[in-house]
Amino acid sequence: MEALIPVINKLQDVFNTVGADIIQLPQIVVVGTQSSGKSSVLESLVGRDILPRGTGIVTRRPLILQLVHIDPEDRRKTNEENGIDGEEWGKFLHTKNKIYTDFEEIRQEIETETERISGINKGISDEPIHLKIFSPHVVNLTLVDLPGITKLPVGDQPKDIEGQIRELIYKYISNPNSIILAVTAANTDMATSEALKVSRDIDPDGRRTLAVVTKLDLMDAGTDAMDVLLGRVIPVKLGIIGVVNRSQLDINQKKLVADAARDEYAFLQKKYPSLANRNGTKYLARTLNRLLLHHIRDCLPELKTRINVLAAQYQSLLNSYGEPVEDKSSTLLQLITKFAAEYCHTIEGTAKYIETTELCGGARICYIFHETFGRTLESVDPLGNLTTIDVLTAIRNATGPRPALFVPEVSFELLVKRQVKRLEEPSLRCVELVHEEMQRIIQHCSNYSTQELLRFPKLHDAIVEVVTSLLRKRLPVTNEMVHNLVAIELAYINTKHPDFADACGLMNNNIEEQRRNRMRDLPSAVPRDKAAAGGSQSGEQTDGGTGNWRGMIRKGDEGAAGERAGLQHSYPSSPHKGYAVNLLDVPVPVSRKLSVREQRDCEVIERLIKSYFLIVRKNIQDSVPKAVMHFLVNHVKDSLQSELVGQLYKAGLLDDLLTESEDMAQRRNESADMLKALQKASQVIAEIRETHMW
Repeated sequence: MEALIPVINKLQDVFNTVGADIIQLPQIVVVGTQSSGKSSVLESLVGRDILPRGTGIVTRRPLILQLVHIDPEDRRKTNEENGIDGEEWGKFLHTKNKIYTDFEEIRQEIETETERISGINKGISDEPIHLKIFSPHVVNLTLVDLPGITKLPVGDQPKDIEGQIRELIYKYISNPNSIILAVTAANTDMATSEALKVSRDIDPDGRRTLAVVTKLDLMDAGTDAMDVLLGRVIPVKLGIIGVVNRSQLDINQKKLVADAARDEYAFLQKKYPSLANRNGTKYLARTLNRLLLHHIRDCLPELKTRINVLAAQYQSLLNSYGEPVEDKSSTLLQLITKFAAEYCHTIEGTAKYIETTELCGGARICYIFHETFGRTLESVDPLGNLTTIDVLTAIRNATGPRPALFVPEVSFELLVKRQVKRLEEPSLRCVELVHEEMQRIIQHCSNYSTQELLRFPKLHDAIVEVVTSLLRKRLPVTNEMVHNLVAIELAYINTKHPDFADACGLMNNNIEEQRRNRMRDLPSAVPRDKAAAGGSQSGEQTDGGTGNWRGMIRKGDEGAAGERAGLQHSYPSSPHKGYAVNLLDVPVPVSRKLSVREQRDCEVIERLIKSYFLIVRKNIQDSVPKAVMHFLVNHVKDSLQSELVGQLYKAGLLDDLLTESEDMAQRRNESADMLKALQKASQVIAEIRETHMW
């Protein structure tokens, strides 16, 4: 099982090559406040001085430290291959294959690389530094050293430095595959430990947290950390381990880590003899190694699943980017053909990518025809904007100077044409809506159906322009046809239409029935012939029986009999006798009570208009969608392929149209590299299964 940690290190190397952290690998994250002894703990585990030292915040970038235990054979082989002489060495990811045998040089490189990214001030960065240490004196571990928690900005640090550091810490300890190493100084109150508080925010159950108490030798005289180490103050599930660090004086005097380890052992034996075998740096290293091994074993199945899922996703992404173009002529023709086919399939409802959030393509066109357009026509009132006075005026204008015995047919045609004309606007709006949907289909095909077009932005723009131009050319033709459909209805009012003839017969029967009812209700003293005559003549405006227009110029008290009977507003008084009269100045009454005959005539005309209007509306509701389909939708479907080929399939345009976007090649290479890394990681895990290590 010891071989599991090198496997994780190998996986880390694989993903480091592509600069990706999409896989959360098992690792130990070191958390603590500034000057809590984090750096000393790490150096004790390494056995070397490798970390920068100083006052204030020193660790300003995450340091991913991989400790790799090597045996003498591996050390000899590496020395021969790289021409080095030493049993320990280090390698940085950013310096590629350079090997460092001088650990002072490693510390200088950490400082230089930190300043390169984070600057020379005390700001921090979340971009990690990757360092591998190969030594026969270490156990296999992967640790992450993070900036120490601070409360107040110092010097030129940003004001929100505390928030930045906490956010960086949360980013790493939120990895469910990580173990949290919470470092707290023994000469501080354990109950107020910032490291444990941060750990509990992310790991409230403490299943991933191990506490380390540093500076046991610096506690006040007469006190000890026995209760803390036994978990009586703050219990920690994975345990609490105490260590003794080198003091600043020891560091200044270049005291070796090995010498410090011996002094630590002696201190624990003297001060905590009963706990000496469960504390100290060596016990901490073994515990971390054991915890990490078990943690890796538990994480590997889920890790394998995650890698396989990502591999499938990147394979699909790489397929969408396509292969580099070799035969441009064939590629262009294929893309044009595929777009034309997908456009037509979207209209027909057979597209591969079916929209589920809204109506699209042919379904939306159908909705426009039968819901939007149909309901709009049904909402048009057959008698809208037509008053009874308008009807009466039309009847009178159609009779000329002679009183009419019957309702003139011309008045019906005049009024019904006026109403039918109102159907033209919603019909043209229907064409506009279908045209807009045909335009939207272009974008739909570009986004979902033919993603290959995203590789070639110039070809995409050219296709959009050709289709848009084709739709633009068909729009006036379709509008003209729809206009003609309405004009055809206006050109000939077919009063012999079967549906209209039936309606007229029914109305005549109703009118005759009403007349008979009125005759039956008359008193017996009134002769039937006079009653009938009165009914037919009462609608005529008379001047007291004289039959001429002179009564129109009499004074108000000598007005016409018809005016006395029906007018609500009388004409103004006539000029004095002997003066000329301008008949054009005589106003037409705008509001009066209609006679029985006038009411009957208006009712007949209104019923006829409504009956004929409904016939025409039915025709328009049926013929407009057919015209739109023939002149716009079907024409574009049938000619789209040939139009695209004719406009774009030209030798002089091949190179320009098939020019990839600037970042497409880069994204293809990045996806290919990531896919290779994932496949290699999958192979590494498969090797573990073959050796029955889990």
